[in-house]
Amino acid sequence: MRRILPVAAVIALAITTAACGSDDADTAAAAPATSSAAASPSPSASASESMASADIVDTAVAAGDFTTLTAALTAAGLVDTLKGPGPFTVLAPTDDAFAKLPAGTVDTLLKDPKGDLTQILTYHVVPGKVMAADVVKLDGQKVKTVQGGELTVGVDGDKVTLTDAAGNTVNVTTTDVEASNGVIHVIDGVLMPK
Repeated sequence: MRRILPVAAVIALAITTAACGSDDADTAAAAPATSSAAASPSPSASASESMASADIVDTAVAAGDFTTLTAALTAAGLVDTLKGPGPFTVLAPTDDAFAKLPAGTVDTLLKDPKGDLTQILTYHVVPGKVMAADVVKLDGQKVKTVQGGELTVGVDGDKVTLTDAAGNTVNVTTTDVEASNGVIHVIDGVLMPK
């Protein structure tokens, strides 16, 4: 439970940071989309309730395991968007997930935050508030992201996976981290839109 809260806070900050300065991201985030997320055990009610009063960005920052995501959101100017009314479903990669990328990838993306970085970050956001209970009904279905691309949901018992446009599959490790303007689901890899 302690790990869930820090992760949620970092994700929220990252999303909020990425939202600042991007009119396209603001427009895309407001567009309706299909639901998507992950189905795994939910955090206890007390954890969800305590985090639900903070927005997605503040929740992610407080989590402490999303410093890379937070830095990316800030660089891409998406923070204000993710602090907006939403609701948003954020698929938040941890710092360990970003560390799995080839050496130098994050630094390269941060040098051009309005290019590929924004595309990748908005690919991790689904419009609406999609809880784990909704995701378990989406096995084999595609869901549309704010970026415009799709993810394929896989459900096998308690295990939920997301497969990106590049064919990479990530696991949902924590679900239903509620925030005042949506929900965060923690993932163990970075999704790529192409």
